[in-house]
Amino acid sequence: MSGALIVQSDKTILLEVDHDDADAARRAVSAFADIERAPEHMHTYRITPLGLWNARAAGIDAEFVIDTLLNHSRFPVPHALLVDVAETMSRYGRLRLEQDPVHGLVMRGVDAADVEEVSSATAVAPLLGPRIDETTVAVHGQARGDLKQALVRLGWPAEDEAGYVDGTAHPITLEQDGWNLRGYQQEAMDNFWAAGSGVVVLPCGAGKTLVGAGVMAVSSTITLILVNSTVSARQWKDELLRRTSLTEDDIGEYSGDRKEVRPVTIATYQVLAVKRGELHPHLELLDQHDWGLIIYDEVHLLPAPIFRRTADLQARRRLGLTATLIREDGREREVFSLIGPKRYDAPWKQMEAQGWIAPADCTEIRVDLPRAVRMEYASAPDREKHRLAAATETKDDVVARLVKRHTHRGEQILVIGQFVEQLQALGERLDAPVLTGSTSTARRQRAFQQFREGEVDVLVVSKIANFSVDLPQASVAIQVSGTFGSRQEEAQRLGRLLRTDAADEGKRAHFYTLVARDTVDMEYAAKRQRFLSEQGYGYTILDGDDIV
Repeated sequence: MSGALIVQSDKTILLEVDHDDADAARRAVSAFADIERAPEHMHTYRITPLGLWNARAAGIDAEFVIDTLLNHSRFPVPHALLVDVAETMSRYGRLRLEQDPVHGLVMRGVDAADVEEVSSATAVAPLLGPRIDETTVAVHGQARGDLKQALVRLGWPAEDEAGYVDGTAHPITLEQDGWNLRGYQQEAMDNFWAAGSGVVVLPCGAGKTLVGAGVMAVSSTITLILVNSTVSARQWKDELLRRTSLTEDDIGEYSGDRKEVRPVTIATYQVLAVKRGELHPHLELLDQHDWGLIIYDEVHLLPAPIFRRTADLQARRRLGLTATLIREDGREREVFSLIGPKRYDAPWKQMEAQGWIAPADCTEIRVDLPRAVRMEYASAPDREKHRLAAATETKDDVVARLVKRHTHRGEQILVIGQFVEQLQALGERLDAPVLTGSTSTARRQRAFQQFREGEVDVLVVSKIANFSVDLPQASVAIQVSGTFGSRQEEAQRLGRLLRTDAADEGKRAHFYTLVARDTVDMEYAAKRQRFLSEQGYGYTILDGDDIV
């Protein structure tokens, strides 16, 4: 045997990058396994139940998975692993949720023993009504989402075939004047619509909003769009006005600033999570409308209260959009059960190779703590250690030099960090606008627009720029501090640079991470970089003195 894969009994798969068969093996295995690491020569994938169930939902059967492993493996594949793959995948679809003309929502199983097993589970029993026959049991009307969550936790994912209400009709068309949907955007739309619910994973800058707009046009119903911030809500509105037949009167904003409910309503997660007593009043209000489609932008950010209430919205078509399904709390299973399986996923490096997003160079620059700070750091509590290391002043000279270098080349720069005092000091030194969580929406939008128009070359921003901020002119990011070891944040920050403007102009993006040597800053940086390493991005390591 001389295959590109080494399949191991712990359900990891090693892919030899330089093997002649590597590309074919990668395409096949990525359909059902999740990539964990992607250094230079050997990439690591892992087979998980969620990955196998996502594959089944996409129409891939166990025979394909087993054939892939056998045909591409260099050594004999462990028999126990093959058996486990077959049995895990066989569980998807053995339980189905359906609409019965007499009994309403029911759970129907292929085998009476399966139905008996799950019906007896403590988490499932309260969600079910009377047994109709050996393989069919009634489901309480509002328990559709809760039941799907409980079944996934038990390892029995139900295939939801109960259908969707059409929702109130509202005509929407795409106005493709001078532009067309790209092939992958159309494929993502088609995959989603064939199923009616699920998640589309595309790199930042690949046009997730256009996928959403295209699905809205197919649906042509009143639509609720959930987003992470007011700035994001207004960017969605601008894009929909530009790309579709929708007018100003058709689109409402439901945020901390405004409470407009219109045929297309764009609401922030934050305002919907507001709770009074045991109630979420804004969610209750919006839930009264007959939405035909709900779009969850940055679905990986879905907060716990919205997760719970999403369980009540299962009769609506639900589209999740994200650049990465990574959640540091491990709640990807809830996205699977409540929004739907992954319907489309495009690897970052593949999109880069096709010219849809800009290529990027990632560089880690290491600096030393000043001796006085080093002594303070040595005796500080853990959380204070993070602040002292991440916000050290020795990073400032490096930032200034990098900014000078890249503005001299005519490039536009984002300086991104976690600590407001650090950002304020950098803003003063660079004579650049500083945008943080306390900055008004109007001021943020004005600064972003000045950046887009080239009036401002440098913006200093906090984590408000991590998500759904469209700044296609940015080609350089300098990360001075971050949220501990968040892989998701690292991916989103690099994503600010991969927009199509840079790709169209043949530019390379530059992503710098400044790290304090011999501190927790280095540990967190290694964790943060993991997702990008999995996507095939390597980090060059430099010393701060070489930059200064």
